[in-house]
Amino acid sequence: MKYFWTALLFVCASAQQVAANQETTSNQRPNILLMYVDDLGYGDVAAYGHPIIETPNIDRLAAQGLKMTSFYAPSPLCSPSRAALLTGRTPYRTGIKSWIPQDTRAYLSEDEVTMATWLKGVGYQTAIVGKWHLNGGLDRADQAQPTDHGFDHSYVLHAFPLPHQENPTNFYANGKPLGEVQGFTAQIVVDEAMRWLETRNAEAPFFLYVPFIEPHGTIHSPEQFLNKYKRYTNGDPVPVVNGQPGYPEGVEARGPGEYYANVSHLDNQVGRLLEYLDTTGLAENTLVMFLSDNGPVTTDWRAWWEVNLYGDTGGFRGRKADLYEGGIRVPGIVRYPGLIEAGSVSDEPVSGYDIFPTIASVLGLDMPTGRPIDGVDVSTIFDGQPVSRDKPLFWAFPAAKDGPHYVVLKDGWKLLATADAQPMALYNLEQDRYELNDMKTVFPAKTKELHMAMLAYIEDVAADPLRPDWDVDWKPQK
Repeated sequence: MKYFWTALLFVCASAQQVAANQETTSNQRPNILLMYVDDLGYGDVAAYGHPIIETPNIDRLAAQGLKMTSFYAPSPLCSPSRAALLTGRTPYRTGIKSWIPQDTRAYLSEDEVTMATWLKGVGYQTAIVGKWHLNGGLDRADQAQPTDHGFDHSYVLHAFPLPHQENPTNFYANGKPLGEVQGFTAQIVVDEAMRWLETRNAEAPFFLYVPFIEPHGTIHSPEQFLNKYKRYTNGDPVPVVNGQPGYPEGVEARGPGEYYANVSHLDNQVGRLLEYLDTTGLAENTLVMFLSDNGPVTTDWRAWWEVNLYGDTGGFRGRKADLYEGGIRVPGIVRYPGLIEAGSVSDEPVSGYDIFPTIASVLGLDMPTGRPIDGVDVSTIFDGQPVSRDKPLFWAFPAAKDGPHYVVLKDGWKLLATADAQPMALYNLEQDRYELNDMKTVFPAKTKELHMAMLAYIEDVAADPLRPDWDVDWKPQK
């Protein structure tokens, strides 16, 4: 019944939206390809400065469009970032505070309106191919699934491939388990994405969301890429047994070659998908985005399953599961011929929760009403103009072990706070991008200003009428 009323309200809202935008028919609107990669660090791509990893396709995409040098993931972990990307709302509003393990009660509520639902309501064909990670399992009838959130077609796995990225056994197609699927996950994802593009209705625009699994562990890559970087690796990949506790025998540090291979394999598959757009003539009318969901696992390994992940933050402090720059500042690239000048670069701070409002603006649509929207339209950066915000960028990450747990960022000043929202440190990122010099006591007025803004934001999120409390024991990240 709850799904029925939610759907009915959306249909009414969509009808009003369509009527208000009759001047732009659906077949005149651009297609949208949104690629969201998993745990890719700011420095993991050649276009962002990696000295060894070869990523010619991602580099070419950056050269053809806009490279964002201050793009921020909405969270330093997977599930919250995905919730924010799809809703335009800071993830704490959605009740998703950390990554969602299998069989957890938390999920992206049916009360949330996603980008896919909104676009479907104005005539878009919608598909998700890759990683979902917004509920406690793809077999859960009691939790919203991708098709409940606006995706006509869904070909996904829950969180990460089992037993690893080669021949995974946990993909679901429109709610049905597929068993073992032959191939490597990035290749499987692109194969399915292109298959869907081939069979869709060519008369309507498409929204294709491709949340790649790579380079999230446990990594496995084709031999050709392993050989390419074998001089950086000793030994062979160690198979992971599903559910094996503790520290499996044989896991040891073998060097970064396998990680380099995995990123290059990801790049190769991104290239296949972009080439498809080129050869089919779709590229000229397709808005393409390439973004990462959070910072990488670096050599600061915190669990056995992270060994042999060698992500690069580009020198930024911290890593995945941290609210320092290394955990949240990530690659972000946008390409749209005719609107974005090739080779553009922007240092304007942009969050993943800005993507939905920006796409809506480009399409001439209003955002969903009846809920706070944290993101803003950042399309002004497409022609080098600044972004206007009423509020600072905001992060809440209660699952952090030692903090910081809250962050606000405004005008280059970044305030970090403890679990009880007390100031930890203040950094001026324009002068101290690596967060080395705490200016909290040097600029007490700025600290107070940002602290008041942080407390107001925390209070606002806590009072959000749509925010569920899943009563989940969110375990701190080790």
